[in-house]
Amino acid sequence: MKVDNRIVDIDRVIKNAIQVMEDSKYQIYEICESARKEMLTLEQELNQVLQDTVQTIDKVDKLEMEYRLARIRLTEVSRDFVRYKEEDIKNAYERATQLQLDLMVYREKETYLKARRDDLQKRVKNVESSVERAETIHSQINVVLEYLAGDLTQVTRILESAKNRQLIGLKIILAQEEERKRIAREIHDGPAQSLANLVLRTEIAERMLVKQEFQMVQHELVDLKAQVRSGLEEIRKIIFNLRPMALDDLGLVPTLRKYVQDFEEKTRIHTVFETIGREIRLPSAMEAGIYRLVQEAFTNAMKHASASYVSLELTYQSQMVKIAVQDNGIGFDAELIQSRAKINAHFGLMGMRERVELLEGRLELESSSGQGTKITIHIPTGVDQRKE
Repeated sequence: MKVDNRIVDIDRVIKNAIQVMEDSKYQIYEICESARKEMLTLEQELNQVLQDTVQTIDKVDKLEMEYRLARIRLTEVSRDFVRYKEEDIKNAYERATQLQLDLMVYREKETYLKARRDDLQKRVKNVESSVERAETIHSQINVVLEYLAGDLTQVTRILESAKNRQLIGLKIILAQEEERKRIAREIHDGPAQSLANLVLRTEIAERMLVKQEFQMVQHELVDLKAQVRSGLEEIRKIIFNLRPMALDDLGLVPTLRKYVQDFEEKTRIHTVFETIGREIRLPSAMEAGIYRLVQEAFTNAMKHASASYVSLELTYQSQMVKIAVQDNGIGFDAELIQSRAKINAHFGLMGMRERVELLEGRLELESSSGQGTKITIHIPTGVDQRKE
């Protein structure tokens, strides 16, 4: 009876918390959308101010040149009364005076536009920071809502017997949200910025064409082509990080071989990849899971082990796949690391265990200080190679 009352109390608390957070989530979403609209308006105004500034600077340069020539002309006609009439002197004086006035006006306009440009850039930066903070809060609320909206009996079971699994579950969801933010940031800071820059560069090229500066246009097009190639490479990297297309097209082994080669080139850590047994195609989700496990193991070796050598051995057995990743790094006390006291400090390892459990496999860890680390993972495939 006590257990039932506790379930009812937990259910009431969770429902109230969900309702409050749902209301807060929509309010934050509205604030975020309002800030986005403001940022869009500011960016449009900033782009217009930037264009006006460029045009005004060009106009000031042109007027300065014309004013210098007009003063030279005025000096010339004022000195030679024989060749030039009073009308010529008057016209030269009026032109010089008009150009001087125009120059003062456009210089004032240039000063104003530059000040306006700087102000808009600061405002855009501040609003962008506000949007990012709102998105972070919105993501955190989504994490909590997603977790609280789960099965109540599961929550009760977590509270009674496995509190650390609750922490790991929250961290996994939070990691997913952070990964989404990271990808959005990569697209915003990489391809999106490159495309915006390409638009401006094409406008510059158009102006050069109007002025028939063909040599400069040619150099500009060469730079544009290089930027397009660089942007395309960034997009391909983002796509590959989301899910390597080679995994579906070529299979697990070629994709892992490519990953290991890229890892060695990027980190300068010597790597070896060996396969044992006859390669078979596994379910798509299983191949993706194995790929992510290898990726996580190599990342841990790079970040924490200070290793100069990492090996990967993939063994195809009857109804089983064995993955062994070994490094020659600094190692650690495996029993201490796997104790409850150290779970939070080594979330990477716990995340791997969670992923292995989802694949109904098991993970074995061998390590000691100064002796490197070996991670062995056994995953059942349900495929008997002897029958094929």
